[in-house]
Amino acid sequence: MKHDELQDVYCSVARTWSVIGERWTMMILRECFRGERRYDHFRAKLGLGSGVLNDRLRVLVDEGILDRVPYQEQPTRHEYPLTPKGADLYPVLVALMAWGDRYENDVPPVRLVHRGCGHAAEPRMTCAHCDEPVSWREMTAEFEPGAW
Repeated sequence: MKHDELQDVYCSVARTWSVIGERWTMMILRECFRGERRYDHFRAKLGLGSGVLNDRLRVLVDEGILDRVPYQEQPTRHEYPLTPKGADLYPVLVALMAWGDRYENDVPPVRLVHRGCGHAAEPRMTCAHCDEPVSWREMTAEFEPGAW
């Protein structure tokens, strides 16, 4: 199955990957979560060619993950702030970062610090009802009516 065919599959993982799974998309989002919003900053930080960056930004805007807002008139320039839908990808990025730090990192990892208490934060999944931590072994998938 080709990458662009994933959006037609009735699977949330496949459809999500069709939006954020391109090579540079998560790196652009990483920069957004670090506070970057402008095209020139993305190019400088990531070293992307204009064609690739334009394509990725277009998809992110079309999918409602980023907004495209003019900040200068002559010449017209835009910035790309996260939308609420885009901000909801933060736990996904943090989970990918934590996995990479654990299994793929040959340099010291970036430590995420909770501003409220000054201690390290890490991703974890909890039960929506009892707030207990859960692992994949303790989960089961229940399909909603009409899901299949």
